Amino acid sequence: MTSQQSTKPVSRYTAREPEPSLPVTGPVRLGAHLTGHGVDVAVMASHATAVDVCFVDASVYHTSERRFRLRRGDHGVWSGHVPGIRAGQAYGFRVHGRWDPAQGLLHNPAKILLDPYARAITRTPELHPALYSHVVDADLKPDPSHQADQRDSAEVTALGVVVEDQPLEIHRPNVPWDQTVIYEAHVVGLTKALPGIPEELRGTYAGAAHPVTINHLKSLGVTAIEFLPIHAKMSEPFLSVQGKENYWGYNTLSFFTPEPSYAMESSRAAGPQAVIDEVKGMVKLLHDAGIEVLLDVVYNHTCEAGSDGPTVSWRGLDNSMYYRHDSQRPGQLIDTTGCGNSLDFRRMPVIRLTLDSLRYWVEHIGVDGFRFDLAVTLGREGDSFNHMHPLYVAMATDPILSQVKLINEPWDLGHGGWRTGQFPPPTADWNDRFRDTLRSFWVTEPAAIVHGGQGGDQRDLATRIAGSADLFGHGRMPGGRGVYSSVNFITAHDGFSMYDLVSYNHKHNEGNGEDNRDGTDNNRSWNHGVEGESADPKILAARRQTMRNLFASLFFSVGTPMIAAGDELMKTQGGNNNAYSQNGAVSWIDWDLDQDQRNMFDTVAYLLRLRRDHRTFRPTTFYTGNTADGDVIPDITWLDYTGQMMPDYKWFDPNVRLLQALRSGFGQDADALIVANGNVTWRVVQLPQGRGNPFRLEWRSTWETPRRSTPTYAPGALTRVPPLSLTLFFANPA
Repeated sequence: MTSQQSTKPVSRYTAREPEPSLPVTGPVRLGAHLTGHGVDVAVMASHATAVDVCFVDASVYHTSERRFRLRRGDHGVWSGHVPGIRAGQAYGFRVHGRWDPAQGLLHNPAKILLDPYARAITRTPELHPALYSHVVDADLKPDPSHQADQRDSAEVTALGVVVEDQPLEIHRPNVPWDQTVIYEAHVVGLTKALPGIPEELRGTYAGAAHPVTINHLKSLGVTAIEFLPIHAKMSEPFLSVQGKENYWGYNTLSFFTPEPSYAMESSRAAGPQAVIDEVKGMVKLLHDAGIEVLLDVVYNHTCEAGSDGPTVSWRGLDNSMYYRHDSQRPGQLIDTTGCGNSLDFRRMPVIRLTLDSLRYWVEHIGVDGFRFDLAVTLGREGDSFNHMHPLYVAMATDPILSQVKLINEPWDLGHGGWRTGQFPPPTADWNDRFRDTLRSFWVTEPAAIVHGGQGGDQRDLATRIAGSADLFGHGRMPGGRGVYSSVNFITAHDGFSMYDLVSYNHKHNEGNGEDNRDGTDNNRSWNHGVEGESADPKILAARRQTMRNLFASLFFSVGTPMIAAGDELMKTQGGNNNAYSQNGAVSWIDWDLDQDQRNMFDTVAYLLRLRRDHRTFRPTTFYTGNTADGDVIPDITWLDYTGQMMPDYKWFDPNVRLLQALRSGFGQDADALIVANGNVTWRVVQLPQGRGNPFRLEWRSTWETPRRSTPTYAPGALTRVPPLSLTLFFANPA
């Protein structure tokens, strides 16, 4: 047994006759729900021959376990009422039935199982051979016999905890999509090193809502914080044996329970209800500050991994119901997630579990929306993808879920897994085409040009800046899914940070312990001449300018912008583009800022303020190139360096790397002229005539900080624009 496995002694499972439970007198609700005199319990186990609910003393576990036999009901649900049970009671299930791994049937009453609907848990499972339903050796490798393991898992697994359903009064910010700016952050990494907040609150739910944290978010100008998963998690065994953890949290143990380790030590000591209350308090304080709370959620797979993984819940309850299996070999799992298993969204119980979990977090915790990890798996019917999958139809028509923000990561690892733009309204998608196009124009193509190559043409750049109508503008309804269905981003938790994107040509993931094989090689990055840290002022200045080009392109483009936490402070991960197991300085935001970092923060905040203050950057429909009634210029005009309409042939010329875009303010707001110079030399441009008003220079990416005093140019005037720069002019309405 490795040093990182639990060496806790466990006993063999002892079968004994359970006490009978009473019938549930009201409607059967999955999970454990307190009534006036006890608890109603119900669980899905459609292939079981018997199910026991076990109430356990968390201090001595199996020695004081009381078992009650549940009653078989309709559609595979077992239920019962047990009097005398109160809040704080730990519990789990033991499921009896056929053991036939070749057929995907893995019932083993020696394993006490976590309720999929548990609202709280006692602890994270401990890696131990008893955690596996099948016999494993000291290295956790399966025994060739495929026999059921008879060790009792009660002392090494997680148990559910009965808690009270407490009513919650929620006052949501309800930020419109056109005003939404998303800030993707990890609860721990956001504040673990943040000065100004008490030590106990750093890296916790409470810390994420501390006034110092909120002040940073408000000063920056974001309207929604999207937390990496806060569902209770269990790290993969291969990480645990190395003494590491799944820091990002994409390995769900419970879809209803908040991760306890993110709570203050005092909350954990007070018990599961205090952890829940801390999460609710975090959401309320962020709401009071006008900030929405979105959760990154992982319904595509669970922490039970592949066929050789541990058994903590779903596998032991109803393996063939919850997971996708090979129809010819029922014991073989189908994996479209890269995590060993995929939940089967052809099954009604899986869809119901997902919907019930989502509604719980909205109604009982108060969150304002979700980002669905590997969302294509959620829309799969077997190997095919159904863009009108029953799960998505249910969310779109649900009176609760249809009113919150729903965002897809529109890909998975299965056949036909890239589906950006193909999900139904009212959901939005992460737009990877935007990410790749903007990185190419500002990062990899300039690198190629500097080294004697050439860039690409500007067609895709213009399409992304204008809102990606090719992806989001189609459908039966005019306007398709709408301009804000595109969640535009340059960086996210997965991949290089913004600073590393302009500082490294290659990933440097040696610290992950996988010989630098993990993480993508498609980074579209450029180190600007030196790999990693540099003391050369010219290289550092060039990197900062590229970052400002990327930020400005993100905020001035049509769609919903998202930034990764710390990018506004030039956060580095030392070139690690897959820091999922790095719960330390690599992943935490370093708040010890130098002047360049403070300048970058000021610039990002300024650009976001421009976006907020000017509806020119927040159109409600896709551009048409036509002139609206009452206006005198088109809603958008694409111009070349002469200030004239871009000739068709120039769109296809990779040597044409200067583009002007004039966007109408429709006489109600300033017209915005964006000049993107993707050349490595200075260029002379002629400003357009527009509506005849002068153009004031508002901002340029060569500036380290925004300027208050800037020149004004007459329509048609000539001016020079710096190499590899983005310039913004405003022409105010007459």
